[in-house]
Amino acid sequence: MAAEAVSHAAEAAQHGGVELTGVVVLLTAAVIAVPLFRRAGLGSVLGYLAAGLAIGPFGLGFFHDAQSILHIAELGVVLFLFIIGLEMQPSRLWSMRGEIFGLGLVQVCLAIATLVWVGILLGYPTEASFVAGTGFVLTSTAIVMQMLEERGEMNLPRGRRIIAILLLEDLAIVPLLALVAFLAPGGAEATMADRLQGVAIGLAAIAALVLAGRYLLDPMFRLLARFGAREVMTAAALLVVLGAAVLMQAGGLSMAMGAFLAGVLLSESSFRHQLEADVEPFRGLLLGLFFLGVGMALDLNIIAANWVVIAISVPAFMILKMVVIYAVARFMKAGRAEALERTVLMAQGGEFAFVLYATATQFGILTPEWNANMTAIIIISMVLTPIMIILHDRLVPKASPSMDGVEAAEGLSGRVLLIGFGRFGQIISQPLLARGHSLSIIESDPDAIRDAKDFGFKVWYGDGARLDILHAAGAADASLIIAAAGDAEATTRIAELARHEFPTVPVLARAFDREHALKLVEAGVDFQIRETFESALLVGREALMRLGDTPEEAAELIGDIRQQDAERFALETAGGIYAGRSMIHGNVAQEQQH
Repeated sequence: MAAEAVSHAAEAAQHGGVELTGVVVLLTAAVIAVPLFRRAGLGSVLGYLAAGLAIGPFGLGFFHDAQSILHIAELGVVLFLFIIGLEMQPSRLWSMRGEIFGLGLVQVCLAIATLVWVGILLGYPTEASFVAGTGFVLTSTAIVMQMLEERGEMNLPRGRRIIAILLLEDLAIVPLLALVAFLAPGGAEATMADRLQGVAIGLAAIAALVLAGRYLLDPMFRLLARFGAREVMTAAALLVVLGAAVLMQAGGLSMAMGAFLAGVLLSESSFRHQLEADVEPFRGLLLGLFFLGVGMALDLNIIAANWVVIAISVPAFMILKMVVIYAVARFMKAGRAEALERTVLMAQGGEFAFVLYATATQFGILTPEWNANMTAIIIISMVLTPIMIILHDRLVPKASPSMDGVEAAEGLSGRVLLIGFGRFGQIISQPLLARGHSLSIIESDPDAIRDAKDFGFKVWYGDGARLDILHAAGAADASLIIAAAGDAEATTRIAELARHEFPTVPVLARAFDREHALKLVEAGVDFQIRETFESALLVGREALMRLGDTPEEAAELIGDIRQQDAERFALETAGGIYAGRSMIHGNVAQEQQH
C-alpha cells in the first residue's frame, strides 16, 4: 500500500498535481537554519542563503532547478516593495525627489563608469564589460531592505536615503535594458520610432496605474469591505499588487516598481493598514523563499571551473563599488559612520542583474559561460553582504554623539536633582518650577538637551547611573532626587547608588512596570509610580462614565481600585509578583457564564 501511495503521488506530480515534498523541505530548511543563524548573531538573510545552498543541487540535492524557484520567489521582492510604498505617502516621496534623482543618479552613473573597466582590464569586449559592470551596480533590493528592517533603520533619515538610491536603481533598469538592445549586434539598426514607442508604452503603463490608484482602488476596497468576506479583501490586496506588477512588466518596467507605485497610491487610503496586514505574511514567506533560491543558484561547478576570474572579479567589483558609494556619500555631506554603513550594505550586486544578464545573453552580448560567471559573481557578493555587515557592526566603533552646545554636569547646586528629561521628566518639572524650586536637570542624550534648550530649559549632560556624575550634579546636597531616566536598568542603578551614597536624600523614581516597581522598592526608593498607572486610571474613569456611571460613582470605584492595587502591591513586595493574584479582577468567570 505504501508503495502504491508513493506511486500515486509521483503520478500526480507528473500530471500537474501538488508535490508537497518540496514545500516541506523548503519550510524545514528555513525553520531550522534561520533561528540558528539569528541565535548566532549572523542574521536571517545568511540563514536563508545557507539553507538554500544546503538543500540545492550542490548540497543535499533536493532541488535541481533553482531558477524556477527564484522566478516565483521574486514575488517576495514585489510584495516587499508594495509594503514600502504603503509607508511612502506621495508628499513624502515628493520630498525625497532630490535624494532619488540627485544622490541616486550620481551614485549609479559614477559606479557604472567605474565598474565597466573591470571587464575591459580582464580582456573582455567593451559591450560585455559594460553590461557586466552595469549589472553589478544594481544593488539587491531584497537584501538591503531586509537588513534595514532588521536594524530598525527603515524610517531613519539614513535608511530613507538608501531607499531613495534603490528606487533610482529600479528606475534605471528600463534605460539599461534599452541600451542592451542598442548594443546588441544589429541593435543600432533599431529605429527611433521603435525606441519612442517603447518609452511611450512605459509612460502609458505608469499613467494607467496612477489613474487606477487615484480613482478605482479606494472605491473598490470600500465596496468589498461592505459586501465581501475577509478572504476576499486579502485576495483583492494580492490582486492589486500583482496586477500593478504585471502592468509595469508589460510596459517594459520592473514588477517591483509597479508594486511600489501601487503602495504609494494606496498609502493615504483608509484601508492602508488592513492591506499591509493582508500582504505581510505572503511577503515574509516569499522573501525568505527568494533568499533560499539565491542560495540554491550558487553553482559550485561554475565557480570551480572559472575560479580565477571569479576570485578576481568578486573583490574587484565589490571594492570599486564600495569606493564609489563611500565617495558619493561623503561628497553629499553624509557623516563617516553613515557613509561606511551605506557602503557595506550596498556593496553587492542585485536580483535585477539576473534580468539584465539574461537579456544580454539573448541579444548575443554575453556568451552563456559569461552569463553563468557573472551570475555566480552576483550571488557570491549577495552571500558576502550579511557577513560584511556582521563584521562592520562588531569592528566599527559606535559613533559618539555630537556634544556641540552641550555642557557636562559639574558643580550643580539645585534643590532638586532631576535625572532624565524625556516625556516623564518634562512633566515632572512643571509643578516644581511653577512653585519656584531650583532644578538641576541632567540627561544622557545630547539631542534631547539641544531640543530642550529651544523650549527654555537648561539641561546638563551626564549619566545618572554613574556615581561620579551624581556627585558632580550635586546629589549629596540636594533636598530631593527624582530618577526619571528612560531606561529601567539605569533607573534601578540610580536608586541603588543614591540609597547607598546619599541615604538622607529622598529618592522618587519612575517605574516602567509592576516588576520594575518591586525592584525599585527593594532598592530603597522613598516613592515610585508606574509611568502609565494614573493615566490608565483616568481613562478607566472616563470609560465608566461613558457607560453610564455618574462622575461620583466612577470616582469612588477608581478610588477603590487604587486602594486595592496598593494592597496588592504590598503583598507582592513581601511574597513576589504572584502573591496578589487573588485581588485581580479577571474575565474568565464572565467567559464561562457566556
